[in-house]
Amino acid sequence: MRPDPAADPVPPPTPETLVRDHTVYACVMGSRAFGLATPDSDIDRRGVFLAPTPLFWRFEKPPAHVEGPGEERFSWELERLCALALRANPNVLEFLHSPLVEHVDDTGRELLALRGAFLSREVHRSFTGYALGQRRKLEADLRVHGAPRWKHAMHLLRLLTSARDLLRTGTLTVDVGAEREPLLAVKRGEAPWDRVRARMDRLSAETDDAVRRTPLPAEADRPRVEDFLIRARRASALRALAGEGPGGC
Repeated sequence: MRPDPAADPVPPPTPETLVRDHTVYACVMGSRAFGLATPDSDIDRRGVFLAPTPLFWRFEKPPAHVEGPGEERFSWELERLCALALRANPNVLEFLHSPLVEHVDDTGRELLALRGAFLSREVHRSFTGYALGQRRKLEADLRVHGAPRWKHAMHLLRLLTSARDLLRTGTLTVDVGAEREPLLAVKRGEAPWDRVRARMDRLSAETDDAVRRTPLPAEADRPRVEDFLIRARRASALRALAGEGPGGC
């Protein structure tokens, strides 16, 4: 009789091992994915890993996210990523649409095929809510220091443009394309704040208008995403029961 994998005495993998051995999708994000990289830009790597199902049978659960290994790297566990994406988290949705994919397996390909299931009119609330918080910080910097953080102003404009276009078309595009040079001029502080602020106001109004006629559904397709997650967990459990490694890990 095969022993119970949950009773396996082998210790659980470290967070670094989870990322190394169980990543299903990984990509480059940040300025390089946005098309805004300059020679001194970092390489920001993001990923999602599928923690082996037997790890959830223990009292101590696997981490919902892992920082590292290495600098500028961050990974989510699959369930955590799906939960954030269903709430239209801007960082997670952009992560799923990065043009710079470094690794993807069969589970990762199925996740990417689900990208449309995460998109809904909720992106208006999440993107503009995040943008509003960032704008308040910029205005606080302006009052205290006499100037905003121009790099943050650039990314706020990028985010508002992305939200507007997503609501208009139903498609999320990460690379800024022809907006690269105007945005980099903002980053360098070459555009007057009054002009930047007016552009933010215009983009906010255009985003509000876009949500009223968007092709996106009112809600994300939660049942479809949940079905995917259950199947991924079940497949992981079956691999463990088949003896593919200690406890499936």
